[in-house]
Amino acid sequence: MGKLKHKLGRKAFAKGFDVAYGKMGKDRQKAVLDLFRMAQKYINKTEVKVDFKKGEDWIMDEDSALMKYIDRAVDNLDKNVLKTALLNFGYEAMFCGTKVMEDARKVQQCNVPWLILMDPTSACNLKCTGCWAAEYGYKLNLTLEDMDKLIRQGKKLGIYFYMYTGGEPLVRKADLLKLCEMHPDCAFACFTNGTLVDEQFCKDLKRVGNMYLAISLEGFEDTNDARRGQGVFQKVMHAMDLLKKNGCLFGTSICYTRNNIDLVTSDEFIKMEIEKGVQFSMYFHYMPVGNDADPNLLPTKEQREYMYHKLRSVRNMTDGDGLFAFDFQNDGEYVGGCIAGGRNYFHINANGDAEPCVFIHYSNMNIKEHTLLEILHSPIFMAYHNNQPFNDNHLRPCPMLENPDILVKMVHDSGAKSTDLQSPETVEHLCDKCKDYAVCWAPEAEKLWEESGRAEQQRQKKAAEAKKAVNE
Repeated sequence: MGKLKHKLGRKAFAKGFDVAYGKMGKDRQKAVLDLFRMAQKYINKTEVKVDFKKGEDWIMDEDSALMKYIDRAVDNLDKNVLKTALLNFGYEAMFCGTKVMEDARKVQQCNVPWLILMDPTSACNLKCTGCWAAEYGYKLNLTLEDMDKLIRQGKKLGIYFYMYTGGEPLVRKADLLKLCEMHPDCAFACFTNGTLVDEQFCKDLKRVGNMYLAISLEGFEDTNDARRGQGVFQKVMHAMDLLKKNGCLFGTSICYTRNNIDLVTSDEFIKMEIEKGVQFSMYFHYMPVGNDADPNLLPTKEQREYMYHKLRSVRNMTDGDGLFAFDFQNDGEYVGGCIAGGRNYFHINANGDAEPCVFIHYSNMNIKEHTLLEILHSPIFMAYHNNQPFNDNHLRPCPMLENPDILVKMVHDSGAKSTDLQSPETVEHLCDKCKDYAVCWAPEAEKLWEESGRAEQQRQKKAAEAKKAVNE
């Protein structure tokens, strides 16, 4: 009965989209408002908090950044891509899957993630300077069967969103498209250097509708190619043109360092992204992972504070740039701190090792030998579960970067081993590179936390919880 209800719900959601999409050319704001109101009944069944009144105000303001963003999505994206994204990412992953996931967490008494990140391969067609993925070597692969088995286990726990990194995942593009076909109810996103995108692949993406690309960029041509190799920037620009022409959904993945932070957040760079058809931009704080990683590339405290304010300005739904940009480090306040260790996601490398984070290469288990639930109950994952959040200030979320002593303790207490087959790095060596940064950032983070009002909200929440405990 549950499966039938789910199937009928998806069908009704699809029909609602078709009706609204048919009105987009006549009264777009009304059509978008109809979709938004249809989604409300699903959102209300989850723990996701949404200010519906503010959302409707943004939609009814044709000059709002939100409507500019929606206009670009409707105008640029193929109907099948847009519809499948809303069905799989929205209906399945955000609404239905989230409810199943929350129930599973209560039953299993462990973290159950909202998404799983995996490396189909360690192979790559580029040799980028400082790439942490290259530390694994270039001969490891997850089989199609490995990935399919994991996804099937994940769906039973409500996980309908899967991301790929590497290596270069598109080395395995045929298998990734096959997984889209095998799991048409899931959403897939792929971190890629973009150089293997061609016309046929774009047509395949449009056909399946449920895989989206996040293309790596470090700046404009000179800066980008200094790291990735001569000619890569122009190949990426060509890939974006092909993707936009075919109505595919794609964004950018940007690692910001002390050297490039101003460039990749400049008005000129963001304008270029929007003109190329970029719909989202994911910013990653540089992490000094690997024995040869340079801690001098870590942003200064002033640069990180600038990043905190800059991206909030870019994505402001009223008068922002109309680009959905987010920063996994500085946006910890919206997700309760660290999301790793299966709390919202975890990582599987190309050898099958289950790691709590894409930057934390320590593990107790491998997917080729253990089930997904066994992994989530493994010592290192339970250490994350039992210690999150690692800091009451969610602008200091990471057990490595901002709280390095915590990661050292968890790795030792759990008996987790390094998964780096090329050059294993001790947890002490990794965390020692972060200690000065953590001390330097702490007072800035405290200032921003107080200014945002989050600290007071947290104090009130704790007081209410304490009062409830006394009454019980």
